Amino acid sequence: MLATPIHPAVTSSLKRGIDVAGALVGLFLTGLVALPVVLAIQLDNPGPIFYRQMRCGYRGRTFQIWKFRSMVHNADRLKHLVENQAQGLIFKNENDPRITRVGRFLRRTSLDELPQFWNVLKGDMSLVGTRPPTLDEVRQYEPHHWQRLNIKPGMTGEWQVKGRSNVKDFEAVVKMDLAYQQQWSVRYDLQLILQTILVVLRRKGAC
Repeated sequence: MLATPIHPAVTSSLKRGIDVAGALVGLFLTGLVALPVVLAIQLDNPGPIFYRQMRCGYRGRTFQIWKFRSMVHNADRLKHLVENQAQGLIFKNENDPRITRVGRFLRRTSLDELPQFWNVLKGDMSLVGTRPPTLDEVRQYEPHHWQRLNIKPGMTGEWQVKGRSNVKDFEAVVKMDLAYQQQWSVRYDLQLILQTILVVLRRKGAC
């Protein structure tokens, strides 16, 4: 893989400042809803509260992503039993039987993603960036796919605002991620954050 210049989004102190401020607010909101979410998860499907998975971040650096668990325990071991309805290096199934009843609500409202504010505060992720890929995905990357990792992955981004779960073609995700990098600015980040809030409130494209 050829060396590439450092993207300005990586070195922007203003972007990092927005990330820290947003993460602190997000973690406060997470604390407010944590108790009912935890109780609902346990009553519906007893097991771990959080789902943890290794993902690849900036330039392939690995980190552990956090979410509220929305699937049955050990769901990753059952993945081979579920049909992949997406194309390329992503996995999606609109009626994934591994998702619990409470998990579907958490996903529709994006509540399952709130613990990722901890990833943002730590610096593994940004509020806005590219979709964080799994290790299995990255192992199959072709050269042009690596460009996605020139910036930190984000809790939201082009893929979240323009498609969410409706985007089922990996190459379409790649195009959106690269388009974001090309037109990145702090102002554009703020615009995408606002659009994400509207998308979540409308539950557009959620599954």
